[in-house]
Amino acid sequence: MELLSSEAVLLCSLFVWLSMAAGSGEFGAAGMGLDVPADSVLGKKNLAPWATGLLRYSPGGPELIAPSPSARFPLILAATRTKRPDLLNRFKFYRGGWDITNRHYWTSIGFTGAAGFILSFMWFTFFGVVLLASRCSKWGINMKHKKLSSYGRQIYLMLLVIFTCAALIGCILLSVGQDEFHKEVLDTLNFVVNQSDFTVQILRNVTEFLLLAKTVNVDQVILPQDVPGKLDKLIVDLNRAASMLSEKTTENSGKIRRVFGDVRCTLIAVAAVMLVLASVGFLLSLFQNRQAIYIFVFSGWLLVTVTLVLCGVFIILNNAISDTCVAMNEWVENPHAETALSSILPCVDERTSNSTLHQSKQVVVQLVNVINTVIHTIVNADPSQLNSSSYYNQSGPLMPALCSPFDSQLDDQRCQPPEVSLDNASLVWQSYACEVTPSGSCATVGRITPDLYRQLVVAVNASYALDHYTPFLLSLQDCNFVRETFTAIGSLHCPRLKRNLPVVEAGLAMTSAGAMLCLVLWLLHPDSPRREEASVKPGPAVPL
Repeated sequence: MELLSSEAVLLCSLFVWLSMAAGSGEFGAAGMGLDVPADSVLGKKNLAPWATGLLRYSPGGPELIAPSPSARFPLILAATRTKRPDLLNRFKFYRGGWDITNRHYWTSIGFTGAAGFILSFMWFTFFGVVLLASRCSKWGINMKHKKLSSYGRQIYLMLLVIFTCAALIGCILLSVGQDEFHKEVLDTLNFVVNQSDFTVQILRNVTEFLLLAKTVNVDQVILPQDVPGKLDKLIVDLNRAASMLSEKTTENSGKIRRVFGDVRCTLIAVAAVMLVLASVGFLLSLFQNRQAIYIFVFSGWLLVTVTLVLCGVFIILNNAISDTCVAMNEWVENPHAETALSSILPCVDERTSNSTLHQSKQVVVQLVNVINTVIHTIVNADPSQLNSSSYYNQSGPLMPALCSPFDSQLDDQRCQPPEVSLDNASLVWQSYACEVTPSGSCATVGRITPDLYRQLVVAVNASYALDHYTPFLLSLQDCNFVRETFTAIGSLHCPRLKRNLPVVEAGLAMTSAGAMLCLVLWLLHPDSPRREEASVKPGPAVPL
């Protein structure tokens, strides 16, 4: 059985999306109390209500969508958005759509940030030459041969105030935008991690129930000989998938947190340094401290270059997020299409899914048969027809049999009175338990001893787990779980990410533009006229 063989690849693809895009924790296992109580496994408490509560959080649900090979058709994801010049193909338009495995996609999306990179190069080169020329020719900050009128100095001061305020506002926007963006990235990451943890916990729980199913022995009535071997193989597959998924989640989430932590620190440093540079530079320009202004002009020249590069990077990031969100939505709407995600998410075909479902149903039916065999031949049997080892003084009303969710053809069927379902069997049977003597016989009216009751509950819990978890496991196989995850990301997180990124870009643009103009004004700083004291020559003494 190839159950969940592609689940690790599934999470890798989600983290690839996050590595481009950069919580909701309602699907998280930690917040849901998924640890199985020890007394529940022993049968003191029925696990059916606990499992029902857990399944409310299952994104997959019982309805399955298995891709049909005959219905598959090619689909280019985000074809309109990704039509951009390709640097590797002589600037011809890229038409392959969203495909993170295609280098032409990355070069085409990298072209969107070319404006920021070219502008940063031009600024670095041009202003560096001007700065070097002004310093070497003794021309620049103190223009000794140029005196501005009072009106000109007022205009200069007004422009300096405007450009400085623009730089300061840009720093504020950058600080606020990066903080919101970082929070949303972490929320998206936590959402995916919680989805992964939820899946891993489900796999662990199912494994525990399968181990219980192997050991089912209700009053010496056991499963057919071929069932334990099938369960062993399934347990190995589930454990392998859970371990791989957990390791990949921990590894990739750590890398993503470090990368975006570094990005956040860089943006905070740029905003803080630019804020200090604009404020102090404005004050120094008023007091005409020429040497200090030279230092600030040189620092600002380098910092503006870095800011423009970051503008290009975030433009690329913005387009990558938009491309991915559009691609995810189109993939969700066309589950049977052959897309770029088909190689990343190799969802199993209908035949494999049906094989898994068929085998799980068989085990459930066999477990129910074991339980009902004990009920009919021992619990509800006529005492006169029982041997000494099966008679323990059972008496009272007959205990209802367990309803099988499937008939002999493995089709769904409804329970018939007085049968009890897997959901409430252990609660109903509890009233049929008697009190026992030291020898193990019933001392009160009842059909089952506490020990037999615990054995029945173990078998019921194993049947319940297989019946209710199989649809969820199949949803992992046929990518329904991924579709639900992509739908949640597209509806909840994509709009927030796309809303916060323009704020960061606007902050970087205003900061760099304001700082650039301030640097130009600092470099062309006019010398204020100095007041010269007129020396009054002493006139001839006026004779008295």
